[in-house]
Amino acid sequence: MDMAKVVGSIVSTQKDDALVGKKLMIVQPINSDQKNVRHEEVAIDTVGAGIGEYVLIARGAGARIADIGNQPEKKSVSDCSIIGIIDRFDN
Repeated sequence: MDMAKVVGSIVSTQKDDALVGKKLMIVQPINSDQKNVRHEEVAIDTVGAGIGEYVLIARGAGARIADIGNQPEKKSVSDCSIIGIIDRFDN
């Protein structure tokens, strides 16, 4: 799990059926000082995050599990999911 800031959104009309109805957001991974690390990436929003919010993201299998929730019959093509919204940083 990593921290990130939501910096934008993606609109894609042609996509895999598993992505239909999913909100795609551009996230910038950050460190605990809210400084950018690595490069931006696209994440499926599972919690209703908005642009400008700090969030928790999961990658790989964790992202796919977060995307399908309690519906194991669903398929997910996600490699990055927003799984939480950060309320504050206590350093």
